[in-house]
Amino acid sequence: MKISIGPISYFWERQKVFDFYKSLEETAVDIIYLGETICSKRREVTLEDWLEIANQLNKAGKEVVLSTLTLIEAASELSLQGRIAKNGQYIVEVNDMATIHKMSGQQQPFVIGPHINTYNSATLELFNEMGASRWVIPVEIGNKTISKMQQHRPAGMETEIFAFGNLPLAFSARCYTARAHNRPKDSCDFICLDYPDGLSMYTQDKEPFLILNGIQTQSAAKQNLVTLLGDVNELGIDVIRIMPQSEGMPEIIDIFHRVLNGNLQVETALEKLAPFHLNGKCNGYWFGEEGMIWIDDSEFCSKTAEA
Repeated sequence: MKISIGPISYFWERQKVFDFYKSLEETAVDIIYLGETICSKRREVTLEDWLEIANQLNKAGKEVVLSTLTLIEAASELSLQGRIAKNGQYIVEVNDMATIHKMSGQQQPFVIGPHINTYNSATLELFNEMGASRWVIPVEIGNKTISKMQQHRPAGMETEIFAFGNLPLAFSARCYTARAHNRPKDSCDFICLDYPDGLSMYTQDKEPFLILNGIQTQSAAKQNLVTLLGDVNELGIDVIRIMPQSEGMPEIIDIFHRVLNGNLQVETALEKLAPFHLNGKCNGYWFGEEGMIWIDDSEFCSKTAEA
């Protein structure tokens, strides 16, 4: 299996973005997704900057994919997605149906992002006919559905799964980070810059619950499939995706890489990853259960057999 790094979900200063991708050049990552997928107001990094970063990563031997916005609300945003679609050099991950239609006329393969509702084989076949060469599994799909879709996926279509990171749960026209600071969306003063890993929300019992990231809501717990990589491989999944966070990415990548190569036991890997999910870990969606819970694979199999 290959390792990919998804697009940065958060709003970082321009130099931090450049430094982040520089730090990935010598890692075991195979595929790197670049671009703003959350909010078009985040203009610290321009399309020209993304292309400059793409060129540097390409020289370092990485496959580069340009990612697009998930929620398009204005003609200017749609126009930018059209420019990305026509970049002529790098394949594109589409996260909105409007961009899929723009890509379908470009005569080049593209990636179906995790925010597109790809829930059955017929949809997968349709996207493949439109030019898709890889799909990223929506995070809420369990292993049983994935297995069925894998059995019927089109020839040549790669499958990618969200293996580590805060789960993307919802998008809204409202900016919740701005609202948390009593600011209107149009006068947010780019408050997201203050939260390089999102704004944590807690229950009344002070338990971590959600992460606010502008118009996006994420899980507080990080999905972690490191103990399930053997099962992921058995389903014929081609790529595991690790989502960017502000600290520790080279170490996280190395842990997953060593597990894939058989040089690190999954139990040890889980211990090494513990400092990177301070708000807990989860894997419930994989088992067809609540996404926010953590299930030990051996215990789950035992309970299933007893039932």
